[in-house]
Amino acid sequence: MSLVQFLKSKTFLKQLALAVIALLVIVFLTMQWLKSTTNHGEFITVPDLKGKTLSTVEIELDDNDLVMEIQDSANYNPKYPKFSVIEQYPKAGAQVKEDRKIYLTLNPSGYRKVAVPNIVRRTFRQAKPTLETLGFEVGEVTYVDDIGKDEVIAIKHKGTSIEAGDLLPLTSKIDVVLGNGKRGSN
Repeated sequence: MSLVQFLKSKTFLKQLALAVIALLVIVFLTMQWLKSTTNHGEFITVPDLKGKTLSTVEIELDDNDLVMEIQDSANYNPKYPKFSVIEQYPKAGAQVKEDRKIYLTLNPSGYRKVAVPNIVRRTFRQAKPTLETLGFEVGEVTYVDDIGKDEVIAIKHKGTSIEAGDLLPLTSKIDVVLGNGKRGSN
């Protein structure tokens, strides 16, 4: 029997029809299985987590069958409590599948610390913008007898003398001691 005759035979056509039917049944069953295991068409609305504490967020995400993933602790934001959520992805109201990771950015416990610059023996006019650029605030300005008029003689934080390189939290107030241009008594 030649190949052409075999392809036209009833036996081959029956086997081909059975194979096509079996393939269709397998595809249909696979699609039904996938629908049930992937919860096709079922979504969960992402809750608004901004400003909530980590323990509250954990409970809320567990209740919604979502998974928490802490991404980062960003720059401190005084508008939010410590260790609370300041950003989330996906955003609140988004439709996601169950067990989806929700990426969170937390508010750290305080401002990050910055090294105090060397401003001693510089003019106040130079020192003030240097401090403000780094995120410090200029606190109380006092004067002492020193020949360098408006020159920084010493710097303090909360009454304690500090030096260049000391680490202070951002937005710390640095008190400045300036010279008044008069010679000290001998």
